[in-house]
This record gives sequence, C-alpha cells and structure tokens, in this order.
Amino acid sequence: MNPSVLCKQIGHDFIQPQLLQRALTHRSYSATHNERLEFLGDSVVNCVIAKHLHNSYPDLPEGDLSRLRSNLVNQQTLYLLAQQLHLGDQLLLGEGERKSAGYSRPSILADALEALIGALFLDGGFNAAEKVVLSLYIPFIKQADVLTLGKDAKTLLQEYLQGQKFSLPKYTVVATQGEAHAQLFQVECAINQPKMVTRGEGSSRRMAEQMAADIAYRQIISN
Repeated sequence: MNPSVLCKQIGHDFIQPQLLQRALTHRSYSATHNERLEFLGDSVVNCVIAKHLHNSYPDLPEGDLSRLRSNLVNQQTLYLLAQQLHLGDQLLLGEGERKSAGYSRPSILADALEALIGALFLDGGFNAAEKVVLSLYIPFIKQADVLTLGKDAKTLLQEYLQGQKFSLPKYTVVATQGEAHAQLFQVECAINQPKMVTRGEGSSRRMAEQMAADIAYRQIISN
C-alpha cells in the first residue's frame, strides 16, 4: 500500500490519513473496514452525478435523468474507474481474499472506490469529493448518448450490429477464478465485422458479458 501514489492521482492530500487507510481496508483484513465509508460514498457519488446531469442536460425530463444516472453510477462503471486508479494495488485484504484475487473482483473494487469518495467527503468536504468524482466520470459522461438511455451495453452493441447488417457477437467464458461463492468470470466478446475481440470481468457471467460488450461498443462508436 502506497497512499501517496493514490493521493497524487486524485489530487488530494488527506488531512486525516486514517480515513484513507480505512477506505482501502476490506472487511476480510480488519474489523475497522470500509463499509460505512462505502455507504456514505455511494450517496455522494449519486449526488454529484445528479447535480452534473441536471446542469448539463436542462431539457431532459426527470425520468431520463434518473436512467442516465443509473447507467453511470453502477458497479460496472465504478469498477472500470477503480481500475484506472489501480485501486486493487492499494487495498488491504485478508489472506483468503488475496488468494482468491479479491484485488481484481469488481464488487470489491467498486465498493472501495465509493469508500474512497466517502473518505474524501469527510476529509475535505463536498467540493473536494465532487472534484474527484467529476474528474473520473466526465470522460464517461462525454461518451454517454442521451438517445440510448436505459439500454444496457449488450443491447446497444446488438442494435448497432443489426443496423449495419453485421453478424451478432459471440460471448465465451474464457476463465473463472476464486471459490464458488466468490467467483470472478472472464468473458470474451468476439465480433466478425468490424473484427475485434474484447474481454470483460465480473462477479457473474452476465456482468462480464456486459463489460466486454461495453468495451466493444465504445471502441466501435469512437472509430
């Protein structure tokens, strides 16, 4: 664990470093863990994103804003953002979780990111937390298409390929890790046209498929 690296990445030096340590501590490691901070951080992230969407999309009705927020504030997106921060390298995990690759499990990483935001909120106030949340989320928000609100990644990818009269993607489980109660699935999404193979990970096959489809869809629409 090297908290100075993480602090540099997010641009915040903790006045109360014990908050950062708690945010990065899984319940398998210590009784003083990050679940209460996760609870707080979840509300902060939702508030920040709701505020940003409200200001950025003045013509969208409440229902569409809610669906867009739900598509942005979910385990899959939080997991991807946590990966960008290499948060798994900073986590304090019990021996069992380390052996079962808990440092790469989507649920653990997503929860840790929310806990980090909760710690930021307690340490620096709402403005500090908002700054970090937006710095992580804005690249995703810029890619969000308001016309596709409420549609998951597999649906978006399938509709795009069908619209181009291309064959549908094939999803294959290529690996599983961990015990039966805490497995991590790796799924490949193979597309013939345009030719590409993407890989997603998740605590369920469905989640891994959605992540692989999301990566493929973003690559396609960005080209």
